[in-house]
Amino acid sequence: MGQLIERWALGLALGTVSLSGVAQTASAPIVFKPIPVYSIFPPLKPNGSADDALASGRVVPGYYTMAEPASRPWRIAFLFPHLKDPYWVGCSYGVMTEAQRLGVAADILPATGYDDLAGQLRKMDEAIAAKYDAIVLSPISMTANNPSIAKARAQGIPVFELANDSSSDDLTVKITTSLTSMGFETTRWVINDAQKRGLKSINIALLPGPADAGWVKGEVEGTRQTARRAPIKINILDIKYGDSGSALQTQLATQLLTQHGDKLDYILGCTGCAPAVVRPLKDAGLSGKVRIVAYDLTREIAGLVRSGDIYAASDTKGVSQARVAINTVVNFLEKRNTELPHSILIKLGLVSQDNYAGYDFDSSVAPDDYKPVLSYRPRDAK
Repeated sequence: MGQLIERWALGLALGTVSLSGVAQTASAPIVFKPIPVYSIFPPLKPNGSADDALASGRVVPGYYTMAEPASRPWRIAFLFPHLKDPYWVGCSYGVMTEAQRLGVAADILPATGYDDLAGQLRKMDEAIAAKYDAIVLSPISMTANNPSIAKARAQGIPVFELANDSSSDDLTVKITTSLTSMGFETTRWVINDAQKRGLKSINIALLPGPADAGWVKGEVEGTRQTARRAPIKINILDIKYGDSGSALQTQLATQLLTQHGDKLDYILGCTGCAPAVVRPLKDAGLSGKVRIVAYDLTREIAGLVRSGDIYAASDTKGVSQARVAINTVVNFLEKRNTELPHSILIKLGLVSQDNYAGYDFDSSVAPDDYKPVLSYRPRDAK
């Protein structure tokens, strides 16, 4: 497993958290359960996706456990596409609670959305200039971030990937999941549900998110592959791409229902997309006919599954991905690895009304009352 640390961490590096300009005393550390993962080692397809690595590399299943606290307050920058939806809020929660426990300094440098590649590249330049000990990037583009990753590596700064995929071979470790499996698992649930309903063929539409993002490509390709192999006929009537912000996705959902509403059986949507369908669907009087299914899980989506507005959601376990990412960085900086994996893929989950009551949401989403935190400094940090 690339020497994934097997000992549970003891103790806590106390510090302060900067939240809306106010310093707050650190709370008790979060103890998380070992996280099911696949660690992938070479040989690998060059310039490939995480799914390419899964197909071509040496895959070792196992569990990722909590790293021991760091020996010094390493400075780590996290570049998120935005903080506009609960998925990235959950990643913030995973990063900052672990930064506190590990005793490292962490800064989240968000762009303003998936239409702000220039902003993310600018943040990357700032992080390189600030000489962080490591950068964790959630790239907006599968390819357009690659030159900046190479630039950081050339200047001696290791770059790790979190959640969003990239084709760069200059990354130190990818921490993500099988993005194609997001499409597989979501579409498989749709097929099983349709068969339970006695449907011989179904019409679906996709609101997958921004077209150039690696996770969106995975969602769509996974759905297309599963649809081609399905035991019932699946017609994909439309795919509408766009930034995952609620306002735009509500517009796209309204357009989708105006054009195809009377023909649709299911709408599949991303974390910011699926919730945006709920109101337009009710306004169109189609709540009983068209079923919403989500490609991923957030606290908001969990509530909508509970209420029955969304029928099911795949789960890439964003909080767990963030925890594994910062622990992997610290283990690397502390030189604890004997063999470093190319990729660490978190195993997917799936939640529906059938298993909602017993589902482990703590490994996936932030608590209801959590507010995004952008910066953490241990007391002994400069």
